[in-house]
This record gives sequence, C-alpha cells and structure tokens, in this order.
Amino acid sequence: MLSLLAEFEHVFGPFRLFRYLTFRGVMASGTALLIGFVLGPWLIARLKQLSCAQGFRDASEVGDLAELHSSKAGTPTMGGLLIVVSVVVSTLLWARPNVFVLVALFVFVSLAALGFLDDYLKVVRKNSKGVSGRHKLLWQAAVALVALVVLLLMDQSGAKVREFWVPFVKDPVMTETPLWVLFPFFFLVLVGASNAINLTDGLDGLAIGCTISVALTYALMAYAAGHAIIAEYLFISHVPGSGELAIICGALVGAGLAFLWFNAHPAEVFMGDTGSLALGGLVGVVAFLVHQPLTLIIVGGIFVMEALSVIIQVGSFKTRGKRVFRMAPIHHHFEKQGWKETKVVIRFWILSLIFAIAGLATLKLR
Repeated sequence: MLSLLAEFEHVFGPFRLFRYLTFRGVMASGTALLIGFVLGPWLIARLKQLSCAQGFRDASEVGDLAELHSSKAGTPTMGGLLIVVSVVVSTLLWARPNVFVLVALFVFVSLAALGFLDDYLKVVRKNSKGVSGRHKLLWQAAVALVALVVLLLMDQSGAKVREFWVPFVKDPVMTETPLWVLFPFFFLVLVGASNAINLTDGLDGLAIGCTISVALTYALMAYAAGHAIIAEYLFISHVPGSGELAIICGALVGAGLAFLWFNAHPAEVFMGDTGSLALGGLVGVVAFLVHQPLTLIIVGGIFVMEALSVIIQVGSFKTRGKRVFRMAPIHHHFEKQGWKETKVVIRFWILSLIFAIAGLATLKLR
C-alpha cells in the first residue's frame, strides 16, 4: 500500500525510497516489530483472562521432564496470533500486491486458522485431541490445491511455477513439471514444513528463534530470485515479482523478534499450533515460489532434525521395540541428558545459523 507513495516522488523527493525492496523490507521488519511490542502485552493479558493455558503431559507420560517443565503450567498459548497479525498488517502496508504475495498470505492465514481451531478445541473446549490428523491433512491439502490453482491460472506465475529446480544445478531439471508431480510435491513441502516447526515448538524460544534465521535466509533468496541480474549471476531461477516475498520474510523477522521477547525463557506466552502451523506454511510456500524448496532441507536443518528424530524414534520402537533417543523430539533428548533448557535452545540457535549460512552457500555452488 505505502509503495504507491513512490508515484509521488515529484511532489516529495524522498518518496522514491518506497520503490526499493531493501527499504521496504527493513521498514516491514520494523513495523512488524513495533506492532508485536505494542500488541503483545494486551494479547497475553487477554489470553490469560480467557484461561487459554497450555496443557502439559504428566510424569506418567514424560517422566522427570514433567518436573522440569512444571513452572510452565498456566502459561497461555495461541500467542501465534501476535505473529500472524504483525506479519499480515506489515505486509499489506509495505509489499506491492502481486500473485506471489497474495498466495503466500493466503497460505499463512489459512494454516493459522487451522492452528487456531486446534488450539481452541484443546484449551477452551478441553478436547485433548483437537482437530484430528486426518482433518488437518484435508485442510492443508485444500489450501495447497487452491494456492496452486491460482498460481497456475495467473499469467505472472503460470509458467514459472511449473519449473523444478534443485540445489547445485544451473538449469531447471524440468521446465513443465506434470501436475501429478507438482501438487503432491507442493503439498509435501507445506505439510512437512508445518509439522516440522510444530514438533520444534517445545522449548521457550526454540521454534521462533530458528524460524528467524530461516526467514532472513529466504528474504535474501527471494530478493535474489526477483532481481534479474543477481539471478543470472548466481545461475538461479529468476522469478519476476517474487522479490516482494522478501517483504513478507522481513515482516516475519520483525514479528518473530517481537514474539521472542515474550517467548524467551521463562515464556510469558506460547505460540501454539496457531503459530507453528502458520509459520511452517509460510516458510514452505516462500521456498516453493522462489524455486528453493529443496534448499529448505539445509536452511531448516533444525526442523529436519526434529522431525527425523520423531520418525526414527517411532519407527525403531514399532519395529524393534527399542528407543533410539531418551525422548523425541530430539530437544527433549538433550534435556533428559541433563542440559538446561536455555543451553539446548541457544545451541540449537547456533546450529540454525550454521544451517542458514550453508543454505545460502548453495546459491553460488552450481
């Protein structure tokens, strides 16, 4: 919206700054940060008033971990609303609307709605199961289908969205990916990213801290993909208009920092599924739109570790009757080994930054 001010630079010269992605990206981040700081205390107080407390498993299920996390009882959840509102408002203010921005926001808000419904059923309706796994997958499939249909129908994105790129290769592996391959792949990216961040959200500040480094990385990738000269230099896919996704990523960084302020140990609020499902969906769709979905395996290395630890643990227990980790997801394994919660979180943040740098390095290694 504010980008329109660039058309009036003849009236006031500094309005030309609104043309530049870099300026609008920084401003989007600052705006989301400010919204988060202002809205945060009110939202937390409101969630407490509504008794939206996070439920925890007892000692019979998680052993001594229940005692370690006993102080978290009564902490409100659904704090992901703070992230969602901050990102959406900031994006609408600073991004130039195009099909990429609108689809990304659609996926983000749709999965936030799914997460909110799940949290609502669990903490307000006291339905411990929340939304069933089957219904979650159906909702995510519907969101993926609508988003993909819109992308295919629009002139700006119709041809580019069918290209399939992989890391370390200078040209697309497929220029016209069959729809029977494209939809399952897109669905897998969204579901995989959403569930991986959801599994990571188990310690104060862990999920959002790692998401910030991923958002920063994809802000740079979106900027590069939308810039013809940079994309040609790096031998990556040039997707005209996708640079505006850097604005969303910038807003996510600002919103994430604001949320981390309140979610840092000891947390005043948890994001809940409202935040984790939405964040995963947004990261996944941005990665898909800039033709860097497979790079997400590297950039989001922490999320991959968390998801794999659960898969390995469940698979091992079902096939051999033995556990590989003391507890899954893997951050709880380290807690049970005696690491303090803050040490686990900070070390995972460090690893997340390393993974992000490694992901960025793939842009040049072609």
